[in-house]
Amino acid sequence: MTKVDFYILPSAEPSARLDFACKLTEKAWRLGHKVYLHCSDETQRNDLDERLWRFKGESFVPHSNLEDQPDGVVLMGFAEAPANHQDLLINLDLKVPEFFKRFARVAEVVVEDPVVRLAARESFRFYREHGYPLQDHKLQRL
Repeated sequence: MTKVDFYILPSAEPSARLDFACKLTEKAWRLGHKVYLHCSDETQRNDLDERLWRFKGESFVPHSNLEDQPDGVVLMGFAEAPANHQDLLINLDLKVPEFFKRFARVAEVVVEDPVVRLAARESFRFYREHGYPLQDHKLQRL
């Protein structure tokens, strides 16, 4: 069954979600996991792409758009899930994607922004009502 982790960041900046997603992606990639970053739209995906290139000067996370390289290890998309990924889904959309249960783990990234917090509460309720194991991680600093 899919395990769901909520990462609660001590920031009200929506951009902090993307910065944290980069850190989480790098860690998962270094540990050998396949990562799918699910974005809300193309604009968010493009912003995430730029951040993955520059978020940490001494490291590089190889990544690509789902439609450009569907068999990549770290993929970004906003419409559908990659056919070959079932490991880690980092959800940056404000709703639970229909395909989430194909993944072993889901990471939901939450900031203090009211819109994001409300969406996270609804997602938490959805996962809980459907019996998925939930864990929250309240981060003290970024």
